[in-house]
Amino acid sequence: MSELGLNTISFAGRAAASSQFKTLYAEGMSLVEETAAYLDGNGRTASKVLPRMASVLYAAESMRLTTRLMQMASWLLLQRAVNNGEMSRDQVLAEKNKVRLDGFNVDRNAPGWGDLPEAFRDLIERSLRLQNRVALLDREIYRPNEAPIVPDNQNSVQAQLSLLQTAFGNN
Repeated sequence: MSELGLNTISFAGRAAASSQFKTLYAEGMSLVEETAAYLDGNGRTASKVLPRMASVLYAAESMRLTTRLMQMASWLLLQRAVNNGEMSRDQVLAEKNKVRLDGFNVDRNAPGWGDLPEAFRDLIERSLRLQNRVALLDREIYRPNEAPIVPDNQNSVQAQLSLLQTAFGNN
């Protein structure tokens, strides 16, 4: 009788080198560009007229948002490099240790949250969903034997659905 898990298939490993990964990569890079354009344009204008508390929150959340997106972009670029044979898995593992895919959650109850521009809050929410998908895929590829850790900003059912959507391209 074989041990549990010896005959399992790594869907995430297959997904990481598939067209679904390319879709995730394109979505991530597009969100980075969209966010940069917003923060340099309409966001800059909107932030100048915010009430004081919302203005402080906007500054803090802008930093968290850009940090979150840069961490995800770094992961996506590393994964693309290994998929394209530009880096070995060991090289990626060494670099990947510098990337954080967690710890950038949002307090939607913070004073001033409701005063933030809707477009800005939408970028934050989309970045959090993308962060969860990337973090789940990362765990499946690089730590498949670890118990899944559900991010604070997502329930376990949604986390599994996100992983399945990433693996099978039903975004």
